[in-house]
Amino acid sequence: MHQGQKTIVWFNEVTKKDIPLVGGKGANLGEMTNAHIPVPPGFIVTVNAYYDFLQRSKISDKIHNLLKPLDPSDSKQLQQIADQVQQVVLDAPMPPELAKEIEQAYIKMGRGLVAIRSSATAEDLPEASFAGQQSTFLNVQGEKGVVAAVQACWASLFTPRAIFYRHHHGFDHLRVGIAVPVQKMVQSEAAGVMFTLEPVTSDSSKITIEAVYGLGETIVSGDVTPDMYMVDKDGLRISKKTIAPQEWKLIKREGSKGEETNVKVVLTPEEQAQQKISDEDIITLAKLGKRIEDWYQFPQDIEWAKENNELFIVQTRPVTTIKEREAEVKPEIEAPVLLSGAPASPGMASGPVKIVSDPGQIDKVKDGDILVAEMTTPDFVPAMKRAKAIVTDRGGRTAHAAIVSRELGIPCIVGTRQATTTLTDGQIISVDGSRGKVYAGRVAGREEVVAISRERIKTKTRVYVNLAQPDLVDRVAKRDVDGVGLLRAEFMVAQIGEHPSYMISQNRGHEFVDKLAVGLTAFTKAFNPRPVVYRTNDFKTNEYRALKGGEKYEAEEENPMLGYRGASRYITEIDVFKLELEAIKKVRQDYPNLWVMIPFVRTVDELTRTVKIMASVGLKRSDNFKLWMMVEVPSNIFLMEKFLEVGIDGISIGSNDLTQLILGIDRDSEKLAETFDERNEAVLIALERAIKVSRSMGVTSSICGQAPSVYPELTEKLVEWGITSVSVSPDMIGTTREIIAKAEARLKIK
Repeated sequence: MHQGQKTIVWFNEVTKKDIPLVGGKGANLGEMTNAHIPVPPGFIVTVNAYYDFLQRSKISDKIHNLLKPLDPSDSKQLQQIADQVQQVVLDAPMPPELAKEIEQAYIKMGRGLVAIRSSATAEDLPEASFAGQQSTFLNVQGEKGVVAAVQACWASLFTPRAIFYRHHHGFDHLRVGIAVPVQKMVQSEAAGVMFTLEPVTSDSSKITIEAVYGLGETIVSGDVTPDMYMVDKDGLRISKKTIAPQEWKLIKREGSKGEETNVKVVLTPEEQAQQKISDEDIITLAKLGKRIEDWYQFPQDIEWAKENNELFIVQTRPVTTIKEREAEVKPEIEAPVLLSGAPASPGMASGPVKIVSDPGQIDKVKDGDILVAEMTTPDFVPAMKRAKAIVTDRGGRTAHAAIVSRELGIPCIVGTRQATTTLTDGQIISVDGSRGKVYAGRVAGREEVVAISRERIKTKTRVYVNLAQPDLVDRVAKRDVDGVGLLRAEFMVAQIGEHPSYMISQNRGHEFVDKLAVGLTAFTKAFNPRPVVYRTNDFKTNEYRALKGGEKYEAEEENPMLGYRGASRYITEIDVFKLELEAIKKVRQDYPNLWVMIPFVRTVDELTRTVKIMASVGLKRSDNFKLWMMVEVPSNIFLMEKFLEVGIDGISIGSNDLTQLILGIDRDSEKLAETFDERNEAVLIALERAIKVSRSMGVTSSICGQAPSVYPELTEKLVEWGITSVSVSPDMIGTTREIIAKAEARLKIK
């Protein structure tokens, strides 16, 4: 470990600023400890320790080579390679000094039984959901056992579901770090999950609590259907209770050899029928939920446990499945009801049943099928992404199936008890995720729109969304969003798969134009007439080289991030740039809501020449065609007036690149991750100048980096300075709108 890098930190030493060091779970445990929430004590084995382990064991290249040929859609290959990678991690020797530090920390916290959880740096974050992909180990005891569990957590970063998720969301497998919180074990008499809103309808006036006897993992796994209690935030009154019979509970018990193990205990009929926690406990939990939500200023998904009549909070994370509360479609159904269960994700879908009894059968689920299972686990996610709806025998509204269905935006019903025995493969059914009912056949009832009570939040500052993948566009376009503030070209170019110069050399430039136009049309059509701001291609040389034919046209650069990219390319390789412009013109014939944004403009001359090239092919600024420039180079800040005088309609601040260039930090550096912060004073000065100068010259301003999605306090400053729009990741649309609305109200902006 390099000097100054911490291997072990205690909960009270970290906050939400420390996500790069301790991951999402670790940061949240630190936040709650410092907010005096009743959290069982513990320490965290940091991300630094994981990266140090990779470096010392020299297994990174081996992992990379194993993952390189992987097709994540091939479930069997995914499982096989995941097993191989995990074994590589488990077989690598643990550095002795690191093992000693972990053992000493365990001794310092008093030994005993501990819970050991994974805390990945791309988990429990607003922009990266599907948490819980890595392993958790409960009732671990002894120094050697703790060290072994930590290494097993590291290996679980390469489970099939985790690999699939990172590939889908574009995360580099070896750049996602993992920390490991080690926490005093709560031997829960009862446990559960609490949402500080109603998770299906996103009603923020409610708190939803689910409870089971024994250890709480049976809720998330869906093994047990929990009690459900609804509490009104205003006045903290219990408004609804649903008591679910629980046939067995999971508890800790000493094995025959003295080891601790989890065992199932069958409950008596009297116990099965009882409410799991008292009304007093329900209200106490609701009060804690309100405190935690107030602390984070964002709805929370909270895990809790009760031991010896004391309530503990063992984890919290932001709710990532909040839906815009617009008019809902309520079908009038006239068909036989086959099954009923708990509504877990709203919507209506019809299709053929595919019953999946274990993850090894997920390949049988094809696009448009209805996935039916006893319950789902994270290993089911590839099939869940193909499914049109999901129905399970067991589980509550915070079970894995429910959470992931809401993430995917597909209907889901849980806790039907008998879906896998009542339904048959190939049977056509309709799933009403809003009512919790399964109907025979394809339902074609009359649809009536029922207005909801809560009005759409209106803001003067526009809320745009950042997008790249066409498969998300239809779902996101239905949200309360004013347009696309950043449409990245890179995904579409990567899908084309060939270097444009290579295609030109074969007289196939028109193919590049046609394929890019198809990709662009998917976005402009879905959002029309709302604007779609397309950032022209910003591939770096290493990315271009990876395309077919690319090695012939691209030099190898020491630092591609600061190399031949952005506007520098456009004014040099004019023929390639014109292919992109032709695709834009082609799309604009039908969808004039397509605008253009030029990235990485180093000099005023580069912008001037780029604008002239665009004008030469007929792309000139007009009432319905706006030209924006990315602001991500310090020269843009210093010479802002001169850049704007060239003639552009808007700027969009790329806070990621701008921050790394102002602070001189590689934004992907693990060692400097703590210093990389868009709230640094120097960065704030740059942001304020960019916005205020643009405003003074009648040019609109936006921001499309990651910062507004992570730091609500920064979003408030942007509004105060006069920014005209903010572009965020899809899951942060509603939250950002609320933050902006509050800031505008405080500033009396109308």
